[in-house]
Amino acid sequence: MAGHSKWHNIQHRKGAQDKKRGKIFMQHARFIYTAAKEGGGDPEFNPRLRTAIEKARADNMPNENIERAIAKATGTLEGAKYEEITYEGYGPHGIAVIVHALTDNRNRTAAEVRHAFSKNGGNLGETGCVSFMFDRKGYIVILDEARDIDEDELSLAAIDVGAEDIEYEDGVYEIYTDPQEFERVRAGIEEAGYTIEEAEITLIPQNFTELPEDEQDEVVQLIDQLEETEDVQDVHHNLLISRT
Repeated sequence: MAGHSKWHNIQHRKGAQDKKRGKIFMQHARFIYTAAKEGGGDPEFNPRLRTAIEKARADNMPNENIERAIAKATGTLEGAKYEEITYEGYGPHGIAVIVHALTDNRNRTAAEVRHAFSKNGGNLGETGCVSFMFDRKGYIVILDEARDIDEDELSLAAIDVGAEDIEYEDGVYEIYTDPQEFERVRAGIEEAGYTIEEAEITLIPQNFTELPEDEQDEVVQLIDQLEETEDVQDVHHNLLISRT
């Protein structure tokens, strides 16, 4: 794994999202809908829904929007029915890209994702063409801007509750877990008194790829267009985005 690079990529994603706040609420609603549809409407017994709600609230999504999305999923409110679709392909310079989408119109979404790839020098591929380059992991971030966290104490606390690995760089602790242990590790770290900045089950590249700045910019254009696509929830890639 590549330590701080994952967090820096997340910050790039959030920076892009801050520019399109109106769309973010719709994306959160879809994610909440799917989580509730599959695992029930009670976040206490549905970890995926609980995570989706936490992310929505972190982006200041109103509670009534959250409740409406859950109501649609549980059948107490009429609305569109969504399905999850995953696309895989290559961006410019061979960068691996995985796109997760939630859609009520599979044809529309496929056309928009394919257009983003072709317009930006990428190629949409077959299922499985790049997924083998990623591992599904629980991912937890703790920020230490004041530099007052004891690294050994945090490492022991994380490992004691089941973390697989912990990395530190430049005020950022990144903790990796088996997906099945994610909720236990997150709860254990919070109970130990640490404040979690980011927590999700996600895809982690087995290796990141560095590119010269001009080539990196070409890939970022693809990532940005995919993230701006209405139905896209997440874009995973193995580009190491340089700090700016």
